[in-house]
Amino acid sequence: MHVACLTIDRLGFLLGWTLACLSTQGSIAGAAPPSAIAVGTFNIRYANEGDGANAWRHRRELVVSILKDGDFWGLQEALPSQVDEIARALPEWKVVVRSRDKDASTGEACPIFYRADRWTIDPAASGTFWLSESPAEPGSRSWDAALPRICTFARFTPTAGGPGLTIFNVHLDHKGAQARLESAKLLAKRIAARAHADEPCILLGDFNCGPTSDPLKHLLGDRTLGLQDAWRVVHPDAPEQPTFNGWGERCEGERIDWILASSTLVVEHAAIDASKRDGRWPSDHAIVQARVRRRP
Repeated sequence: MHVACLTIDRLGFLLGWTLACLSTQGSIAGAAPPSAIAVGTFNIRYANEGDGANAWRHRRELVVSILKDGDFWGLQEALPSQVDEIARALPEWKVVVRSRDKDASTGEACPIFYRADRWTIDPAASGTFWLSESPAEPGSRSWDAALPRICTFARFTPTAGGPGLTIFNVHLDHKGAQARLESAKLLAKRIAARAHADEPCILLGDFNCGPTSDPLKHLLGDRTLGLQDAWRVVHPDAPEQPTFNGWGERCEGERIDWILASSTLVVEHAAIDASKRDGRWPSDHAIVQARVRRRP
């Protein structure tokens, strides 16, 4: 039963994503703002030779093939070498990136990849802040966080013209419960205070916590933010689906990878792809994607 559910979701994932890409590509060719926006969040697992058969060098081409479609991807655990390899393999895409370490040339990042032929970045409304009591201090960490954590954000406008939107990409701490909650509070403040707050936003990321957790309750319960759980909007009655496999046979635990979108956006499609490709996991996390459009 579990496998059947994944197979069905996989088919919906492929169909919805294909429709989103066709819609977007057609709109660009017609010099009109995209009618559909395809976004995804994907923890690609940092390059670690200790993963053996699942090491990055064995998965790189598979991950790149996944990232070829869509408008925006928020990645987590991406080391500088991985970001460079992906960027070289996808020349039509550009990336907003800054690692979490004090030294920007080292450490994991939460890059935002975007299709540069469809979207133009607003440098004045883009950057990275640290999920700490000193958000502007590179490498900073607070509360009970085990590691420095960051949020990378960027505002984009369609190359064909039209209103913009802001993408936030985040990776919350894997150990500190207080750090996750305080990070969610900081995220809420930053999202509310963003430039062009009249435009919609999308929050992508690995939250390291599930749907009943305090961070999710805070982000989804704040009416001033008006965020909605994209997957749950499309699957209101579906049982929860985990997104972490730990290199095991299937995903277990909670749904910890999220797409939260402004309620001013219509969520047309959302899916969790927790399937292997030719017997191999692309990562130790599932892929979460959604297709949204602006309300008329």
